[in-house]
Amino acid sequence: MNDVAYAASEEAPRVTVVVPAKNEAANLVHVLPRLPEVYEVIVVDGGSNDATIEVARELIPGVRILHQPRRGKGDALTCGFRSARGEIIVMLDADGSARPEEIPRFVEALLAGADFAKGSRFLTGGGSADITRLRSLGNKILTGTVNFLFGSRYSDLCYGYNAFWAWTLDELALDADGFEIETQLNVRAVKAGLAVVEVPSYEDERIHGVSNLNAGRDGMRVLRTILHERFGRRPQRRLRSHDGAREELAGAPVTGAPEASLTTER
Repeated sequence: MNDVAYAASEEAPRVTVVVPAKNEAANLVHVLPRLPEVYEVIVVDGGSNDATIEVARELIPGVRILHQPRRGKGDALTCGFRSARGEIIVMLDADGSARPEEIPRFVEALLAGADFAKGSRFLTGGGSADITRLRSLGNKILTGTVNFLFGSRYSDLCYGYNAFWAWTLDELALDADGFEIETQLNVRAVKAGLAVVEVPSYEDERIHGVSNLNAGRDGMRVLRTILHERFGRRPQRRLRSHDGAREELAGAPVTGAPEASLTTER
């Protein structure tokens, strides 16, 4: 895909893909060209010192670039969510581990009635070439803990490939800064009574570079998030547009874009 491609249907919902990225130029070359037709792509830059922004613009001239005000994957994602103009939001990792070709599968789940479509590596049709035995065990324990405390039936808690209707953001009121954003999103979807559907997804290995994920440290952050969501007070803050994020307007204009949507094929 050499540009943001716009489908002709006026009835289908617009789809925004949010891609948090920091020094992912070498991976974006492999990820962005595989995106299906969507309304807009938002790359949230976390202070890259490589050619992440330049590569994103070269591959998708209409891409929207946001500079997150703080640090962390959670902060990057929520910046992108707040700025999204589509009715459906898809969160996609920049490292090549999530397959862009699966996006229609998530969108179809939402169009079929789900409020939140959650990726799972442990359903039939899913899998992972990246997860270690230690991370798999930790994920199993944390998933079981959430299912016990919140009455959910998740098969895969710690996986960041998800899609949801933009209207749910007020219900979710996301405020996590780090990798625990995925757990917070999953737990609050259940607490808010959203209709959640798991979607089988295959996780590939990161193409280039080394992940910032630390199984021990981030596992503890996830556990603290779970306990806070169960026994702490729900935050009253609501999402505000941009909330300090700076959009870099350069290259092709991104305002006044034509109505468009993602085209799915069965």
